[in-house]
Amino acid sequence: MDRTQPASMQDVAKAAGVSPQTVSRVANGSTAVRPETRQRVEAAMEKLGYRPNYAARALKHGRFKDVGVVMFNMTNYGNARILDGIAGAAVDEGYAITVHKFGEGKNRTLQSAIERMKQLPVDGVIVILEQHITDFDEFRPTKDLPVVIISEDPANYCPTIDADQYGCSTAVVDYLLSKGHKTVYHIAGPSSSRAAESRAQGWHDTLEQLGLPIPPTYLGDWEADSGYQAGLALAHDPNCTAIYAANDQMAYGAMLGLQAAGKRVPEDVSVVGVDDSLAGLVPRLTLTTMRMKFNEIGRESFAMIKRMCEGAKVPAGVKTVVPAELVERSSVRELDN
Repeated sequence: MDRTQPASMQDVAKAAGVSPQTVSRVANGSTAVRPETRQRVEAAMEKLGYRPNYAARALKHGRFKDVGVVMFNMTNYGNARILDGIAGAAVDEGYAITVHKFGEGKNRTLQSAIERMKQLPVDGVIVILEQHITDFDEFRPTKDLPVVIISEDPANYCPTIDADQYGCSTAVVDYLLSKGHKTVYHIAGPSSSRAAESRAQGWHDTLEQLGLPIPPTYLGDWEADSGYQAGLALAHDPNCTAIYAANDQMAYGAMLGLQAAGKRVPEDVSVVGVDDSLAGLVPRLTLTTMRMKFNEIGRESFAMIKRMCEGAKVPAGVKTVVPAELVERSSVRELDN
Protein backbone atom coordinates (compact mmCIF):
# COMPACT_ATOMS: atom_id res chain seq x y z
CA MET A 1 0.00 0.00 0.00
CA ASP A 2 1.25 3.50 -0.88
CA ARG A 3 1.51 5.25 2.51
CA THR A 4 1.38 8.67 0.81
CA GLN A 5 -2.26 7.98 -0.05
CA PRO A 6 -5.06 7.80 2.53
CA ALA A 7 -6.27 4.32 3.38
CA SER A 8 -9.27 3.16 1.38
CA MET A 9 -12.21 1.00 2.38
CA GLN A 10 -10.67 -1.81 0.31
CA ASP A 11 -7.41 -1.49 2.27
CA VAL A 12 -9.27 -1.85 5.56
CA ALA A 13 -11.28 -4.80 4.23
CA LYS A 14 -8.10 -6.60 3.17
CA ALA A 15 -6.37 -5.95 6.52
CA ALA A 16 -9.40 -7.12 8.51
CA GLY A 17 -10.20 -10.08 6.28
CA VAL A 18 -13.73 -8.92 5.55
CA SER A 19 -15.66 -7.49 2.59
CA PRO A 20 -15.76 -3.74 1.78
CA GLN A 21 -19.51 -3.90 2.52
CA THR A 22 -18.75 -4.96 6.11
CA VAL A 23 -16.31 -2.07 6.48
CA SER A 24 -19.03 0.25 5.19
CA ARG A 25 -21.50 -1.09 7.75
CA VAL A 26 -19.02 -0.51 10.58
CA ALA A 27 -18.20 3.00 9.34
CA ASN A 28 -21.90 3.86 9.21
CA GLY A 29 -22.65 2.50 12.69
CA SER A 30 -24.79 -0.40 11.51
CA THR A 31 -25.77 -2.94 14.17
CA ALA A 32 -25.78 -5.75 11.59
CA VAL A 33 -22.16 -6.64 12.32
CA ARG A 34 -20.95 -9.19 14.88
CA PRO A 35 -19.05 -7.59 17.80
CA GLU A 36 -15.82 -9.53 17.12
CA THR A 37 -15.95 -8.53 13.44
CA ARG A 38 -16.58 -4.89 14.37
CA GLN A 39 -13.57 -4.92 16.71
CA ARG A 40 -11.36 -6.40 13.97
CA VAL A 41 -12.49 -3.77 11.45
CA GLU A 42 -12.09 -0.90 13.91
CA ALA A 43 -8.58 -2.12 14.79
CA ALA A 44 -7.68 -2.16 11.09
CA MET A 45 -9.15 1.34 10.63
CA GLU A 46 -7.04 2.67 13.50
CA LYS A 47 -3.86 0.93 12.33
CA LEU A 48 -4.21 2.21 8.76
CA GLY A 49 -5.49 5.66 9.73
CA TYR A 50 -8.68 5.17 7.74
CA ARG A 51 -11.17 8.03 7.64
CA PRO A 52 -14.69 7.43 6.30
CA ASN A 53 -15.62 9.33 3.16
CA TYR A 54 -18.34 11.60 4.50
CA ALA A 55 -19.15 13.03 1.10
CA ALA A 56 -19.87 9.54 -0.19
CA ARG A 57 -21.88 8.78 2.94
CA ALA A 58 -23.96 11.90 2.35
CA LEU A 59 -24.62 10.89 -1.25
CA LYS A 60 -25.77 7.46 -0.08
CA HIS A 61 -27.81 8.46 2.97
CA GLY A 62 -28.76 12.03 2.07
CA ARG A 63 -27.16 13.45 5.24
CA PHE A 64 -23.72 14.46 6.50
CA LYS A 65 -24.70 13.87 10.14
CA ASP A 66 -23.24 17.28 10.95
CA VAL A 67 -25.13 20.28 12.34
CA GLY A 68 -23.91 23.86 12.02
CA VAL A 69 -24.01 26.26 14.98
CA VAL A 70 -23.87 30.02 14.41
CA MET A 71 -23.27 32.36 17.34
CA PHE A 72 -21.93 35.79 18.26
CA ASN A 73 -19.78 34.81 21.21
CA MET A 74 -18.36 31.49 22.35
CA THR A 75 -17.03 32.57 25.73
CA ASN A 76 -19.92 34.00 27.73
CA TYR A 77 -21.48 31.62 30.20
CA GLY A 78 -24.88 31.09 28.60
CA ASN A 79 -23.54 30.52 25.09
CA ALA A 80 -20.82 28.17 26.30
CA ARG A 81 -23.33 26.07 28.23
CA ILE A 82 -25.77 25.97 25.29
CA LEU A 83 -22.95 24.92 22.95
CA ASP A 84 -21.94 22.22 25.41
CA GLY A 85 -25.51 20.92 25.43
CA ILE A 86 -25.65 20.85 21.62
CA ALA A 87 -22.29 19.08 21.40
CA GLY A 88 -23.29 16.50 24.01
CA ALA A 89 -26.54 15.70 22.24
CA ALA A 90 -24.71 15.49 18.90
CA VAL A 91 -22.23 12.97 20.30
CA ASP A 92 -25.07 10.88 21.71
CA GLU A 93 -26.71 10.72 18.27
CA GLY A 94 -23.53 10.13 16.25
CA TYR A 95 -23.44 13.65 14.82
CA ALA A 96 -20.70 16.26 14.65
CA ILE A 97 -21.09 20.04 14.90
CA THR A 98 -19.50 22.83 12.85
CA VAL A 99 -19.28 26.18 14.66
CA HIS A 100 -19.31 29.51 12.83
CA LYS A 101 -19.38 33.08 14.17
CA PHE A 102 -21.49 35.89 12.82
CA GLY A 103 -19.63 38.31 10.58
CA GLU A 104 -19.32 42.04 11.07
CA GLY A 105 -21.09 44.97 9.43
CA LYS A 106 -23.33 44.05 6.50
CA ASN A 107 -22.44 40.38 7.03
CA ARG A 108 -24.04 40.37 10.49
CA THR A 109 -27.34 38.95 9.26
CA LEU A 110 -29.07 35.62 9.44
CA GLN A 111 -29.09 35.43 5.66
CA SER A 112 -25.31 35.85 5.33
CA ALA A 113 -24.63 33.37 8.15
CA ILE A 114 -26.84 30.71 6.59
CA GLU A 115 -25.38 31.33 3.13
CA ARG A 116 -21.96 30.64 4.63
CA MET A 117 -23.26 27.44 6.23
CA LYS A 118 -24.65 26.27 2.87
CA GLN A 119 -21.06 26.02 1.64
CA LEU A 120 -20.19 23.56 4.41
CA PRO A 121 -21.18 19.88 4.81
CA VAL A 122 -24.00 20.41 7.34
CA ASP A 123 -27.54 19.03 7.39
CA GLY A 124 -29.11 21.88 9.39
CA VAL A 125 -28.21 24.93 11.44
CA ILE A 126 -28.82 26.09 15.01
CA VAL A 127 -28.48 29.85 15.50
CA ILE A 128 -27.74 31.16 19.01
CA LEU A 129 -29.13 34.66 18.61
CA GLU A 130 -28.37 36.66 21.74
CA GLN A 131 -28.04 40.02 19.98
CA HIS A 132 -30.40 42.07 17.85
CA ILE A 133 -30.08 41.49 14.12
CA THR A 134 -31.63 43.35 11.20
CA ASP A 135 -33.25 40.54 9.23
CA PHE A 136 -34.74 38.50 12.09
CA ASP A 137 -38.38 39.08 11.11
CA GLU A 138 -37.86 38.61 7.36
CA PHE A 139 -35.46 35.67 7.32
CA ARG A 140 -36.77 32.54 5.58
CA PRO A 141 -34.69 29.34 5.57
CA THR A 142 -34.49 27.37 2.33
CA LYS A 143 -36.12 23.95 2.13
CA ASP A 144 -32.78 22.17 1.78
CA LEU A 145 -31.25 23.55 5.00
CA PRO A 146 -33.51 23.63 8.11
CA VAL A 147 -32.82 26.23 10.80
CA VAL A 148 -33.66 26.38 14.52
CA ILE A 149 -33.10 29.68 16.32
CA ILE A 150 -32.34 30.05 20.03
CA SER A 151 -34.02 33.40 20.53
CA GLU A 152 -36.05 35.36 23.05
CA ASP A 153 -38.65 36.19 20.38
CA PRO A 154 -40.46 33.69 18.15
CA ALA A 155 -39.36 33.86 14.51
CA ASN A 156 -41.90 34.04 11.71
CA TYR A 157 -40.44 31.25 9.60
CA CYS A 158 -38.31 29.12 11.96
CA PRO A 159 -38.95 27.22 15.19
CA THR A 160 -37.36 28.90 18.21
CA ILE A 161 -36.39 27.92 21.74
CA ASP A 162 -34.99 29.84 24.70
CA ALA A 163 -35.04 30.28 28.44
CA ASP A 164 -37.97 32.20 29.89
CA GLN A 165 -36.09 35.48 30.26
CA TYR A 166 -39.22 37.55 30.90
CA GLY A 167 -40.74 35.05 33.31
CA CYS A 168 -37.45 34.80 35.17
CA SER A 169 -37.71 38.50 36.02
CA THR A 170 -41.33 38.34 37.12
CA ALA A 171 -40.40 35.44 39.43
CA VAL A 172 -37.49 37.39 40.97
CA VAL A 173 -39.60 40.48 41.58
CA ASP A 174 -42.42 38.43 43.10
CA TYR A 175 -39.91 36.59 45.30
CA LEU A 176 -38.34 39.80 46.64
CA LEU A 177 -41.73 41.44 47.20
CA SER A 178 -42.83 38.35 49.14
CA LYS A 179 -39.91 39.07 51.50
CA GLY A 180 -41.40 42.45 52.39
CA HIS A 181 -39.48 44.75 50.02
CA LYS A 182 -41.48 47.73 48.74
CA THR A 183 -39.82 47.77 45.32
CA VAL A 184 -36.88 46.22 43.46
CA TYR A 185 -33.94 48.00 41.82
CA HIS A 186 -32.53 46.55 38.60
CA ILE A 187 -29.03 46.36 37.15
CA ALA A 188 -29.62 45.59 33.47
CA GLY A 189 -27.38 43.98 30.89
CA PRO A 190 -26.21 45.80 27.72
CA SER A 191 -28.81 47.22 25.35
CA SER A 192 -27.49 45.07 22.49
CA SER A 193 -28.62 41.91 24.32
CA ARG A 194 -32.04 40.44 23.62
CA ALA A 195 -31.98 38.57 26.95
CA ALA A 196 -31.10 41.72 28.90
CA GLU A 197 -33.93 43.58 27.22
CA SER A 198 -36.48 40.89 28.12
CA ARG A 199 -35.24 40.60 31.70
CA ALA A 200 -35.52 44.37 32.13
CA GLN A 201 -39.00 44.37 30.58
CA GLY A 202 -40.19 41.61 32.92
CA TRP A 203 -38.90 43.53 35.94
CA HIS A 204 -40.51 46.79 34.79
CA ASP A 205 -43.89 45.27 33.86
CA THR A 206 -44.23 43.38 37.14
CA LEU A 207 -43.71 46.51 39.24
CA GLU A 208 -45.96 48.56 36.97
CA GLN A 209 -48.81 46.02 37.09
CA LEU A 210 -48.64 46.02 40.89
CA GLY A 211 -48.65 49.82 41.03
CA LEU A 212 -45.27 49.92 42.80
CA PRO A 213 -42.51 52.51 42.40
CA ILE A 214 -40.22 51.79 39.42
CA PRO A 215 -36.68 52.91 40.28
CA PRO A 216 -34.20 54.09 37.63
CA THR A 217 -32.43 51.27 35.77
CA TYR A 218 -28.68 50.92 36.16
CA LEU A 219 -27.18 49.83 32.84
CA GLY A 220 -24.35 47.30 33.10
CA ASP A 221 -22.32 45.31 30.58
CA TRP A 222 -22.55 41.76 32.07
CA GLU A 223 -19.18 42.31 33.81
CA ALA A 224 -18.67 42.36 37.59
CA ASP A 225 -17.10 45.85 37.52
CA SER A 226 -20.31 47.42 36.19
CA GLY A 227 -22.23 45.72 39.00
CA TYR A 228 -19.68 47.02 41.50
CA GLN A 229 -20.19 50.62 40.34
CA ALA A 230 -23.97 50.20 40.54
CA GLY A 231 -23.62 48.78 44.06
CA LEU A 232 -21.54 51.77 45.16
CA ALA A 233 -24.20 54.15 43.83
CA LEU A 234 -27.17 52.24 45.24
CA ALA A 235 -25.58 52.05 48.68
CA HIS A 236 -26.41 55.76 49.06
CA ASP A 237 -30.09 55.35 48.12
CA PRO A 238 -32.07 54.89 51.37
CA ASN A 239 -35.01 53.37 49.45
CA CYS A 240 -32.91 50.56 47.99
CA THR A 241 -33.42 47.38 50.00
CA ALA A 242 -33.49 44.89 47.11
CA ILE A 243 -31.46 44.57 43.90
CA TYR A 244 -32.10 42.27 40.97
CA ALA A 245 -29.10 42.07 38.63
CA ALA A 246 -29.48 40.60 35.14
CA ASN A 247 -26.61 38.15 35.64
CA ASP A 248 -24.54 36.71 38.47
CA GLN A 249 -21.34 38.60 37.69
CA MET A 250 -23.06 41.97 38.01
CA ALA A 251 -24.93 40.74 41.09
CA TYR A 252 -21.69 39.64 42.76
CA GLY A 253 -20.04 42.94 41.80
CA ALA A 254 -23.00 44.81 43.30
CA MET A 255 -22.60 42.90 46.57
CA LEU A 256 -18.95 43.92 46.75
CA GLY A 257 -19.82 47.53 45.87
CA LEU A 258 -22.48 47.67 48.57
CA GLN A 259 -20.07 46.24 51.12
CA ALA A 260 -17.32 48.66 50.10
CA ALA A 261 -19.75 51.52 50.79
CA GLY A 262 -20.59 50.19 54.24
CA LYS A 263 -23.79 48.22 53.47
CA ARG A 264 -24.36 44.63 54.55
CA VAL A 265 -25.82 41.90 52.32
CA PRO A 266 -28.48 40.77 53.08
CA GLU A 267 -29.03 42.67 56.36
CA ASP A 268 -29.28 46.06 54.59
CA VAL A 269 -29.79 45.12 50.95
CA SER A 270 -30.93 41.83 49.39
CA VAL A 271 -29.40 40.82 46.05
CA VAL A 272 -30.52 38.28 43.41
CA GLY A 273 -28.72 37.38 40.17
CA VAL A 274 -29.40 35.21 37.11
CA ASP A 275 -27.64 32.20 35.52
CA ASP A 276 -26.08 30.42 38.53
CA SER A 277 -22.74 30.87 36.75
CA LEU A 278 -20.57 31.35 39.87
CA ALA A 279 -21.13 27.95 41.47
CA GLY A 280 -17.76 26.24 41.74
CA LEU A 281 -15.91 29.49 41.03
CA VAL A 282 -16.66 31.56 44.13
CA PRO A 283 -15.95 29.85 47.48
CA ARG A 284 -18.74 29.89 50.04
CA LEU A 285 -21.11 31.37 47.49
CA THR A 286 -24.04 33.19 49.10
CA LEU A 287 -25.74 34.65 46.02
CA THR A 288 -29.36 33.71 45.45
CA THR A 289 -30.00 33.35 41.72
CA MET A 290 -32.28 32.14 38.96
CA ARG A 291 -30.67 29.13 37.28
CA MET A 292 -31.12 29.12 33.52
CA LYS A 293 -31.15 25.61 32.04
CA PHE A 294 -28.78 26.40 29.18
CA ASN A 295 -27.57 22.83 28.71
CA GLU A 296 -31.17 21.66 28.37
CA ILE A 297 -31.82 24.39 25.78
CA GLY A 298 -28.82 23.19 23.79
CA ARG A 299 -29.88 19.56 23.89
CA GLU A 300 -33.48 20.34 22.98
CA SER A 301 -32.43 22.62 20.09
CA PHE A 302 -30.34 19.76 18.72
CA ALA A 303 -33.27 17.36 19.05
CA MET A 304 -35.42 19.83 17.09
CA ILE A 305 -32.92 20.29 14.25
CA LYS A 306 -32.26 16.54 14.06
CA ARG A 307 -35.98 15.86 13.62
CA MET A 308 -36.11 18.46 10.86
CA CYS A 309 -33.01 17.03 9.15
CA GLU A 310 -34.71 13.64 9.13
CA GLY A 311 -37.80 15.02 7.45
CA ALA A 312 -40.10 15.74 10.40
CA LYS A 313 -41.92 19.06 10.64
CA VAL A 314 -41.38 21.38 13.59
CA PRO A 315 -43.83 24.33 13.54
CA ALA A 316 -42.40 27.75 12.68
CA GLY A 317 -43.55 30.82 14.59
CA VAL A 318 -43.72 28.78 17.81
CA LYS A 319 -41.30 29.24 20.68
CA THR A 320 -40.38 26.48 23.10
CA VAL A 321 -39.86 28.02 26.54
CA VAL A 322 -37.56 26.47 29.15
CA PRO A 323 -38.36 27.87 32.63
CA ALA A 324 -35.69 29.06 35.07
CA GLU A 325 -35.26 27.68 38.58
CA LEU A 326 -34.83 29.68 41.79
CA VAL A 327 -31.69 28.74 43.74
CA GLU A 328 -31.94 30.16 47.25
CA ARG A 329 -28.75 30.86 49.15
CA SER A 330 -28.29 33.62 51.71
CA SER A 331 -28.17 36.98 49.89
CA VAL A 332 -31.87 37.71 50.60
CA ARG A 333 -33.53 38.39 53.91
CA GLU A 334 -37.13 38.88 54.90
CA LEU A 335 -37.83 42.40 56.11
CA ASP A 336 -39.49 43.00 59.46
CA ASN A 337 -42.89 44.61 58.93
